[in-house]
Amino acid sequence: MLSISDIKIGTMIELENEPYVVQSTQHLKMGRGGALLKAKVKNLISDNVLEKSFKSCEKIKEASIEKSRANFLYKDGNNIYLMDAKTYEQFSLSINQVSEKINFLKEEQEIEVLNFNGAPVNIKLPPKVILEIVEAPLGVKGNSAQSASKVAVCETGLRINVPLFVNPGDKILINTETKEYVERA
Repeated sequence: MLSISDIKIGTMIELENEPYVVQSTQHLKMGRGGALLKAKVKNLISDNVLEKSFKSCEKIKEASIEKSRANFLYKDGNNIYLMDAKTYEQFSLSINQVSEKINFLKEEQEIEVLNFNGAPVNIKLPPKVILEIVEAPLGVKGNSAQSASKVAVCETGLRINVPLFVNPGDKILINTETKEYVERA
């Protein structure tokens, strides 16, 4: 069991028998009352975001999340298909569960799978991935007060702002948390 001082960004907790990850926290000290923690938590199964308040006397159950490695195989209209790296068993997750993470997945890419109660519920991306640019307009310098950029399309369909010198065929490093261009790869 966790106290409110143990709850930090990235902590996995269990609420109403479902796993959640803490996205933001705010500690509040009431005048005569006890401390209060306001947290924004994201459901790992349904991808819904909630705001929860926890009192200082409350104990929060830590989610028993096990991590495993899997290779991304392919996606269809509603699901993504993965293969466990150890057992070679194939399984699927709905696109709703992985939401925007799908834009960073390439075939045969190894990723981390989050398992709750023995069943896969979500994936965890590496902090940075390399993707190839397939479509980018010509960079025309001028008419910009700040560093100039353009919107390019990656091999997975992800649209991202890149500097003017990036062209189709270039491989770039992208931060998966901020969804921003980092550098050429």
